[in-house]
Amino acid sequence: MLNKVSLVFIAVSLIFSFSVQAQKYTISGYISDEATGEKLIGASIYEPNLKTGTTTNLYGFFSFTVQSADSVTILIRYIGYKSQAITMQSSKDVQLNFKLSPSIELKTFEIVEVREVKIEEKSQMSVIEIPISQIKSIPAFLGEVDVLKSLQLLPGVQSGGEGASGLYVRGGGPDQNLILLDGAPVYNASHLFGFFSVFNADAIKNVQLTKGGFPARYGGRLSSVIEINLKEGNTQKFSGEGSVGIIASRLTLEGPIIKDKTSFIISARRTYIDILARPIINQASDGNGTGGYYFYDLNAKINHKISEKDHVFLSFYSGDDRFYAKNKGEYTYDGNKNIYSDEFKIGWGNSTSTLRWNHIITPKLFSNTSLIYSRFNFYTEILSKSTEITPNKTYTNDFALKFLTGIEDISGKIDFDYIPSTNHYIKFGVGNINHAFNTGAIQYKSASTGSTGVDTTLGTSKIYANELSAYIEDDYRISARLKANFGMHYSGFSVKNNYYQSFQPRFSGRYFITENLAFKASYAKMMQFIHLLANAGIGLPTDLWVPSTDKIKPQVSDQVAAGFARTLRHKDNDYEVSIEGYYKIMENIIDYKGGANFFNQSQNWESQVEAGKGWSYGTEFFVQKKTGRTTGWIGYTLSWTERQFPEINFGEKFPYKYDRRHDISFVLNYKITDNIDVSGTWVYGTGNAITLPIARYIAMPEYSSYYYSSEIEHYESRNGFRMRAYHRMDLGVNFRKVKKWGERTINVSVYNAYNRKNPYFYAFSNDEGGNRVIKQYSLFPILPSISYNFKF
Repeated sequence: MLNKVSLVFIAVSLIFSFSVQAQKYTISGYISDEATGEKLIGASIYEPNLKTGTTTNLYGFFSFTVQSADSVTILIRYIGYKSQAITMQSSKDVQLNFKLSPSIELKTFEIVEVREVKIEEKSQMSVIEIPISQIKSIPAFLGEVDVLKSLQLLPGVQSGGEGASGLYVRGGGPDQNLILLDGAPVYNASHLFGFFSVFNADAIKNVQLTKGGFPARYGGRLSSVIEINLKEGNTQKFSGEGSVGIIASRLTLEGPIIKDKTSFIISARRTYIDILARPIINQASDGNGTGGYYFYDLNAKINHKISEKDHVFLSFYSGDDRFYAKNKGEYTYDGNKNIYSDEFKIGWGNSTSTLRWNHIITPKLFSNTSLIYSRFNFYTEILSKSTEITPNKTYTNDFALKFLTGIEDISGKIDFDYIPSTNHYIKFGVGNINHAFNTGAIQYKSASTGSTGVDTTLGTSKIYANELSAYIEDDYRISARLKANFGMHYSGFSVKNNYYQSFQPRFSGRYFITENLAFKASYAKMMQFIHLLANAGIGLPTDLWVPSTDKIKPQVSDQVAAGFARTLRHKDNDYEVSIEGYYKIMENIIDYKGGANFFNQSQNWESQVEAGKGWSYGTEFFVQKKTGRTTGWIGYTLSWTERQFPEINFGEKFPYKYDRRHDISFVLNYKITDNIDVSGTWVYGTGNAITLPIARYIAMPEYSSYYYSSEIEHYESRNGFRMRAYHRMDLGVNFRKVKKWGERTINVSVYNAYNRKNPYFYAFSNDEGGNRVIKQYSLFPILPSISYNFKF
């Protein structure tokens, strides 16, 4: 008995002794830009002796646990910045904040084995980040830098058409993209009928696209997540930048309110097409008419450091498009004076606001609490007023008709990052969104002298819904070769006494085949509770956001992907290379039935749509270079996308409108000198699928004459024909010069440099001989532009 007690005592003593020796401590803190105080997302923290490391999260926070008995060397690196290295030894937790200074040439410093996390080391796949500096260097359409147009140049991402900023990712629709601006969803991301996006690049810190292998923290959409984060504002000094272009100007101001503690940034952009066109319209209408179109964006953000462990952020965005036409005048008829005024308006816009609180609970546990508001509205309005003045009485007639639709969200969530060791990175959290859907309402008002006025609203009432989510995931380094991200996402949706719920497993992982080549694979199940109805061909953002109901089920997708990733090094330059194959099935996607339309208020929207299935599969190849004098990428996509609905195309599968067999993009930026850089893009894509009749014949009712006949067109299948292939080259050059007050840049860009007449749509017409032919209509010829940019 004594021997057993002795053995137990010895064993406990050994375990205690081992635990003391193995006791660990944690280094945590923030990594930021020394010049501006901006937190750096994805900065690398690496220990070369242990060959392990981590990266900063979305808020610049890191946590790194090491053995207390060891002396460690911490290497810090971020693309475009001078690296830092420190050697330290401690027996307790330490909080260290690193400030990195920008570097034009990374060769000016020498730190052995400093490196960023390479693409093959990450467990996640189907993720692409584009530095804002690269986005700003890409030739701009009419001089306006556009974030979403830059994403269209990536493999697996397509545009909706010539000049449009819409995104179709791996066969999905535009409603299947979760676009987040500082965590707030943006429901319509386009200006100028789709030709520009709502994001002002001067106010943006980073952009990340995830198109597959979704981590468990993401939910609510099927096809992609686009995370766009605003700058926090310069905490060191007041600064600004802006641009004056041919159709728009923008200005960004930022600086400290309290140095090193509180900062702000405000950024605005507006077009002036309406101002330039106003004199022409007035002259053409003899001063009786006016009209125009413009859009604006306004971003603002305040960042406040409460303590070393607490930061709060308040961000705001508002943007609107407004088209208006007004005609007024007066005339005399039969001795009576008549005054009239007619007005037509179309408008749409987004508003978002996010309040965030970052808190370091322990050196290993970080939390972010968010309150979020998001709204999108679309309206069209007709106003008419007439007045007749007689010797005895004045008669008036007023008429107003307004169509409204939109969606409004109020949400809250809390997210945690828990880093128990360098082998585990655990994330978990919960969230709740309250949706309010306006699925279409027509307001009608009429009043006239001597009659009873009418004031009524037609259409459905608002629909309220609640969306709950919870998740947990672990990025687990199983061995030196194997790393995987396991997770589960739960979502529930309550609407009209119905409750949908779903458990969505997520997995992505990598395995090193060789030291520099990794095999990657992923699976993600996604569920989407909201749908988008839009009339194709209208060219306006007639977006009708509707919820899942007892009749309309949630959209569901299953996506698998596999591929290889490697970083090639040539003459001190790194090239990220990846190839991926994917297969995605989508269920309960909806579309209008034949003959149904957006403005039909006689029927409930649920009776005008039907649900179907979708498939998308293909292969993507991508090579990207992010640093050096020459940067850019090459992307190629080979893909197939199909749809199937019970009442469309006789229930048979058909190609999706944006099914594109081949898609190629080249993007190149080259810095000739410190003052001059050039850029170019070239894109090629298989033509969009379209539906055309294959025959026509004369139909005449029985017992009728020829004069009562009509022409019938016969369609064999939906989207059975193809437009001509699309290809285009854009070129740009920047001339920079340092001034006493700052820096100025003159940008000259050419859109469609070789004047390719790309198809926008096809229509039937007659040639000179009276023969019926199909005619191609193109939108943009070669378009040069110039803009003046400045920084101070």
